[in-house]
Amino acid sequence: MTELVIRALMVSDEAEWRRMWKDYLAFYETELGDAIYKSTFARLLGDDPQDFSCLIAEHKGKPVGLTHFLYHRHGWKIENTCYLQDLWTDADVRGLGIGRALIEAVYAEADKAGAPSVYWLTQDFNENARKLYDRIGVLSDFIKYQRG
Repeated sequence: MTELVIRALMVSDEAEWRRMWKDYLAFYETELGDAIYKSTFARLLGDDPQDFSCLIAEHKGKPVGLTHFLYHRHGWKIENTCYLQDLWTDADVRGLGIGRALIEAVYAEADKAGAPSVYWLTQDFNENARKLYDRIGVLSDFIKYQRG
């Protein structure tokens, strides 16, 4: 798709990034305060290897998708692993391959960083996204628990 560009987040993307991330969080029935938006955006643009990164998808010159990802150590591997934390595409461009392109871009970034493993989580009710994930990834047997 020649109308699609996947690129790194830039300072000038703040308003569009905020709009998309807000829509992403709303999908998961979550709201965050302004301090979190500011902190997250600053971390996404920072150079601390502990922080995470963001890729933006532009379709016909307009930001329409994002992904946040980070690297961390893994007790079973020497190299880092990559966690794809958030993935979003605007509703009006779904089905055009933008989500797949963002995931593949994270795969490429992970390869460049020497992190051959990429994983992500989704809600069981996220059926549309899971159709893509079933084609581009492998469903694991793990069940997530967290502190109550």
